[in-house]
Amino acid sequence: MLSQLHCFAQSGNAYKAALMLELCGEPWEPVHVRFFEGAARTSEYAAVNEMAEVPVYSDGRVRLSQSGVILDYLSHKHRCFGAETEAERLEILRWTLWDNHKLTANIATARFMQLYLAERHRNPDVIAFLMGRARAALGVLERRLEARDWIVADRPTTADLSCAGYIWFLEEIGLEPAPATAAWRDRLAAQPGWKHPYELMPGHPFEAAE
Repeated sequence: MLSQLHCFAQSGNAYKAALMLELCGEPWEPVHVRFFEGAARTSEYAAVNEMAEVPVYSDGRVRLSQSGVILDYLSHKHRCFGAETEAERLEILRWTLWDNHKLTANIATARFMQLYLAERHRNPDVIAFLMGRARAALGVLERRLEARDWIVADRPTTADLSCAGYIWFLEEIGLEPAPATAAWRDRLAAQPGWKHPYELMPGHPFEAAE
């Protein structure tokens, strides 16, 4: 059977897993989760993931949620984009946790509030706060990449794929990648098998709530 990934096109977290599957060459099929219609909050979906989130990956042997866990599993399964030393393993973990807490969290929430939340519920002060935190996190990433091609090693690892989850969505909310980040994004896009999130996962285009 084909591996499956519960996902939708607007999710950068799901994109991390989808891109990893493509780059590792694993055949898979998307299962479209109509997240904005409340599909992840149903009792049926709770049987898939009690956390009510995407992505969820299954290959007949395991069912996994949380993008960092999926990236780690696929890295070991395919022996790709992983650590070669204990020091690299810890650095990959460090940057993956930072991404989920600082980079992805702020970009994703700011984007959700600007594009997908009903306009009457959008709070300009909250959005401005989140955008400030997103810019600060992007600054950390930029400084990391100014003197190196990849975040952890001399090659791309799952740390790069994790931090790249929302990097192709920046312009949608008025953010621009700084020079080193833009060059890193181009290097990722040059990897064999790379596809944009809107090409990889179902649900695009999306009509924003009014």
